[in-house]
Amino acid sequence: MIYLEIFWSFFIANLLGYGGGPATIPLIQIEVVNENDWMTLSEFGDLLAIANALPGPIATKMAGFIGYEIGGVLGSIVALAATILPSAIAVILLFKFVNLFKDSPKVKLMTKSVQPIIAILLAVMAYQFFLTAFENSGVFHLVLLTVLSFLTLSKLKVHPSFVIIGALLYGGIFLS
Repeated sequence: MIYLEIFWSFFIANLLGYGGGPATIPLIQIEVVNENDWMTLSEFGDLLAIANALPGPIATKMAGFIGYEIGGVLGSIVALAATILPSAIAVILLFKFVNLFKDSPKVKLMTKSVQPIIAILLAVMAYQFFLTAFENSGVFHLVLLTVLSFLTLSKLKVHPSFVIIGALLYGGIFLS
């Protein structure tokens, strides 16, 4: 039964996550944290940070890890399959219609209309992570990491993956 729950959770999140990884992350969070209680918000945030630091698609890395944590190797395979299947099915079924609708104003409008929704979902998730970080690490560490991250990203133009790795190291040393 757990494998069916894993499959359904990741399949739905990736089926409805129009727009790729950033759109699916809040949906995966809802399924994993809110609906099934497989992880806490803090654990999900840690996993998201690690998945962002590693190369490759975020959703598949998260699915593989969460599936493994919940159902072992088979759980990982099920979660990965559920993550990949919606896109694979859509590509196979809709490939014939790409040329017919690629210049359609309605399709372009639909794509533009989804962008604010994705932004709101990501903002809500960031706010939830902010509150969790504030509760878990305190105001000093939160402000310090926020300011240092902002400065290194905006002023020094450091790649975000290095900022994430630095924050992980800081957390591992000072917050564990």
